[in-house]
Order: sequence, then structure tokens, then C-alpha cells
Amino acid sequence: MRNMPIMGLMNILITKSLHKISVLLSFMILVLSSNVLLAQREFREYPGFEYEPDRHLPPDWDEPGEFVSGRLMYPSGRMGWRGGSWEQGGTSWGVDYPKGDRTFVSLLRRFSTINARSVEQPVNLNDGDDVYYWPFLMVGLAGYWDLTDAQVAKLRDYLLRGGFLFCDSFFDSNSWAGFVAGMNRIFPDRPIVDLEGDHPVFHTVYDIPALAETQIPNFNSLMRGGGGWLGDGREPRWRGIMDDSGRLMVLIAFNNDVADSWQWADDPRYPAEKVNLGLRLAVNIAVYAMSH
Repeated sequence: MRNMPIMGLMNILITKSLHKISVLLSFMILVLSSNVLLAQREFREYPGFEYEPDRHLPPDWDEPGEFVSGRLMYPSGRMGWRGGSWEQGGTSWGVDYPKGDRTFVSLLRRFSTINARSVEQPVNLNDGDDVYYWPFLMVGLAGYWDLTDAQVAKLRDYLLRGGFLFCDSFFDSNSWAGFVAGMNRIFPDRPIVDLEGDHPVFHTVYDIPALAETQIPNFNSLMRGGGGWLGDGREPRWRGIMDDSGRLMVLIAFNNDVADSWQWADDPRYPAEKVNLGLRLAVNIAVYAMSH
């Protein structure tokens, strides 16, 4: 894999630092101007959707970082597990969690100069203004989300104020319909657009224009002898939603499972070329989110 020189990445971060500062100030002003000042939530773990998390935390789990990967928690409308509450984990929001999240930040540490915290941050939109402390969010299986009106309003405000949402790990037309139904409530006036290979998110650090037409496969499908997709989700679709200035605030990896390329990167059964693409995208989306 081609590695960008460290100084090249530093120049990208420095020249775009004003954008990042503006985003962070916007978030902090909102929090400080609230009627009730709330502290950001502590790190915590929940059961995953596919497996129990590894209870052996990284040795530096409690050290702060400039970049923290937030994991959006949400109530599920059509899919759950163990019959418990979504606020206690084990439902669809926990797909690829937490292994995919921690591999993601470990890749940022390895392949960039980003000071990333070693553990993810589960984010519940019901927790006051907590979401505004975490400018980067990842959401999996969003075809099953069923946000309340208050959660919809808060997520819309979060994104318009500079937040970034990466939607991953969902396939087939039924899941897409559920995703669009939720997204249309968040942004009824903003279209979901297809991303071409020349979009900056495919070039921020690594040049990966072919990714716009490439599928990052689902590991379980491959292990069952499938083609890497689920249902009728054979054709990958990389899509997004922009703000008024053209900033990509929602990146949608539909019919893809990018987090699988992260968490199975060391497994020889997962295609090495797709791991390579997933590693590059990890750096690109983090730098894009921090600098736009």
C-alpha cells in the first residue's frame, strides 16, 4: 500500500486547520450556551450485535485524543436481539461494534499522524448535548433505525453545525428503504446524491477513485460462499448528503461493509485487496471529517 509522506499529511491538516477550528468552536459554543451545562459522557461498553465485546481494553483506553470515533446508538424499528433495550446494546446499532471501531482508530494511528483515542464512544442522542462533543459518528445497519422526533431534530442540528456521519454495513433494497425513510425525516429538503470517483473524500490523503465503483464485502457472506453482499445488494452505491457549502456531511457506503474490512484485516480469508481499500478509506474519511 502506498503511504503518504508524513509531511504531506501534516500539510493537509495544517492548511485546513481553520475549517477544523471553526467546526470545534461551533460545537463548543452550542454546548456552553445551553441552559443547562452538561459534561460529556464517560466511555462505556455495551454488548455488540454480533458478539460480546472483548473486555480487555487497550492499555491507553482512558487517554484523551484529538480524534474520537463516535458510534451512533439508535432505537430499532424492525430488528433487535435478545429482546433488550437498545440503550443497553445488543441491537442493530452494535453491528461490527466494538472491534470494527477500535481497528478503525488503530489504523488512523498507524497510517496517519492523527492523535486518535484508542476506544470508541457510544453516543445516545437522548443524552442532552453529549452528541456535540463528538464531531465524527459512525452508524451501522441504519436501514433499521427508528429515531424519535427529538432524535431526528438533534441529529439534523448536529450535522448542520459541522458534524459528520458515516453510514456503513447495510445491504439490499429493503434496508435502503428503511434508511431513506429515516434520512428523509432528518433532511426532507436535501437530496441523497451518488458520489463520483473525483469526490474529495476519495482523494483527501490516498487517491482511491475506483472505490466509487467497488464493493467492500461482508465477511459472513464470503464465509458462506456468497459474493460478499446480502439480499439483492449486489451493486455498491457510494452516496452522500451535502450542506449548503458543498461539504459532505453524510457519507453513505450502501451495499458495502467497510467495517468488516477493518475488523477482519488480519484474517487471510478476507480479500487483501479489499482490506487495502478499507485501510485507505479509513484515513481519508477521518481527515476529510476533521478538515471540512
